[in-house]
Amino acid sequence: MIYFDNAATTYPKPISVVRAVNDAVKLSANPGRSGYKSAMLASEKIFDCRQKAADFFGLSNVENCILVPSCTVALNTVIYGSLKKGCHVVISSLEHNSVLRPIQKLFDMGTITYDVAEVFESDADKTVDSFRRCMNDKTKLVICTHASNVFGMKLPVKRIAALCKYYGVLFCIDAAQSAGVVPIDINDIGADFICVPGHKGLYGPMGTGLLLINTDKIPESLYQGGTGSSSLDFKEPDLLPDKFESGTLNFPGFASLAKGIDFVNLKSVGRIADHEMKLIRKIYAKLKPMKNVELYTDMPDKENFVPLMSFNVKGKDPAKVAEILDRKYGICVRSGFHCSPLAHKYMNTGESGTVRVCPSAFTSERDADILINAVYNISISKK
Repeated sequence: MIYFDNAATTYPKPISVVRAVNDAVKLSANPGRSGYKSAMLASEKIFDCRQKAADFFGLSNVENCILVPSCTVALNTVIYGSLKKGCHVVISSLEHNSVLRPIQKLFDMGTITYDVAEVFESDADKTVDSFRRCMNDKTKLVICTHASNVFGMKLPVKRIAALCKYYGVLFCIDAAQSAGVVPIDINDIGADFICVPGHKGLYGPMGTGLLLINTDKIPESLYQGGTGSSSLDFKEPDLLPDKFESGTLNFPGFASLAKGIDFVNLKSVGRIADHEMKLIRKIYAKLKPMKNVELYTDMPDKENFVPLMSFNVKGKDPAKVAEILDRKYGICVRSGFHCSPLAHKYMNTGESGTVRVCPSAFTSERDADILINAVYNISISKK
């Protein structure tokens, strides 16, 4: 199997991650709930993950690194926990449904209003000005993807953060496609919140995510329950991270996420990014001259893109292309709309969607060559 669906979830996982899951399941103890030896060891492993994640993203207060089931939960926590009646929100024209749908729901309920700031490919000035023009005196939150999950385009998040600071507006980044591939320091960027999946660029398992909080304007929690702390109090504790971690944590997931972060640190974000960008640029360069292949952006580069791209083969449905790649060549890609209707509206691909490819630290030059040849064969086939 040749795997190019790493924008959805990375595969394979490092062997250290696999072993950590197995070891945690064997330990079979609930972290933060008991004082016996195995429970204490589980608690230590959870703290190890929290500390490594906080250090990875430059978050000084480790207790502000919240362990959540997914990036989607982190985004929903910020959105539902920060917004009240009459608030205005700005999102980008490339947002994933993890942002768009909760925002749209609050809009439909009459709770908030929102505007969509247009993103201009490789033009930070126009993009920042677009966000500025969407803001008004009721704007409470600006939330945007760091990079499009369909077309790979990066947003100038540091400049958007500065704009938000100037106007006193909260700023949240969806780092689903950038964490582990783009160096991210929450203080350097100036973001109030960063939402991260554990199972993509950090090479952890599914069912893990992070909410990084870098502000004293703490959202309300989405749900309440047992935290292992203040157990006689009828109310949820306000202290972090307990406020957002009711219920039993995914101990096997976070124990192994710590090993995923170790893997990325060992390889280094810079080297991983260089490797993946080299491959995606090669794929782009070879697909570009194919007369029946449609590309949608300029050649990806590290300044303006993360290493993923979309394409289509003229006259062929993306789902059919993906099916042929899998059945005939053993290549795994994603086809369709990628849970991102705004991005497809932006690129006028809303009728059919696209075929998306994304390499990982484990993808080889040979993998890229096989993909290129397969797409060429499909593009010239009459079937």
